[in-house]
Amino acid sequence: MRIAVVGLGGVGGYIAANLAKTSHEVVGFARGEHLRKIQKDGITIIEDDNSGEISSWHPEGTSSLTLTTNVKLKAKSLDEADGYFDIVLFCVKSYDLKSSYEAISSHVDEETIVLSLANGVEHGDELRVLSECKVLDACVYILSHVQEAGVIRKKGKVFALVFGGLAEESKILKAVCDEASLRAKVEEDSKTAIWKKYIFISAFATATSFYDNTIGFVYEHHYEEVKTLLQEIVEVAHAKGVNIYDEVEKSLEIAKNLPYDSSTSMHLDFQNRRRDELKTLSGYIVKEAKREFVEVPLMQKMYGELLKQHKE
Repeated sequence: MRIAVVGLGGVGGYIAANLAKTSHEVVGFARGEHLRKIQKDGITIIEDDNSGEISSWHPEGTSSLTLTTNVKLKAKSLDEADGYFDIVLFCVKSYDLKSSYEAISSHVDEETIVLSLANGVEHGDELRVLSECKVLDACVYILSHVQEAGVIRKKGKVFALVFGGLAEESKILKAVCDEASLRAKVEEDSKTAIWKKYIFISAFATATSFYDNTIGFVYEHHYEEVKTLLQEIVEVAHAKGVNIYDEVEKSLEIAKNLPYDSSTSMHLDFQNRRRDELKTLSGYIVKEAKREFVEVPLMQKMYGELLKQHKE
């Protein structure tokens, strides 16, 4: 099969590098110096294992292991897309999903499997409006970012690609992921699965950006505020027919066990004054809370303050 990975940032770059090791033809799409570096030298993946387990691979026997791999990857800009794609993974930010789909739309048809791995809970529905393709609902658990042009840094062991909505298409994608040794799970209730990811990233993206600090820092110093944000998100989800009450404690436990200096992509975007996903990760909760008559005072306060710094 021919697979397109649109966006070779922290998520897409890591996934594309692993898919490129399979029998399938993989084409990654990026832009700027990052694209030029990948075209010239391949894509480099640096993985930091901060799991706390002693590894015999590390020469000093410490609990931190760094593995670096370089993968040759066919990479292009979207305006150079050619041929037909059987699977398209959109690994762009939420605000680029529509334009990215439109750029590749002439290279897919109603049999193509498409999915968005952008943060948020509505991107599958957005693709169904834009496209006649086979759309899967999906999300990904990973902590990674572009360290420099051509280089992706992944923190810790966390990786899981979760998707569902169409049985046969999910089975096909699962087989591809298995071949690439990418941990993947098919969920029958894909809507709830996506909300389980969203609650964590919404709360911690908001908190890390608001306090301008890492996940470890906000967990340690602003535990009650983070827990309140999680509870507010749960109530909005409940009003929309999704039960994720158990995810409050699970999200806190995840944060506790992540490397202390881990942060969120939205926080990094705020730090670097780049375009951010504030409206998707914080504003969406405020908007839907108002629609569903749910009180979310802390999210509303933080969103309002962050909105003053927001870059369109």
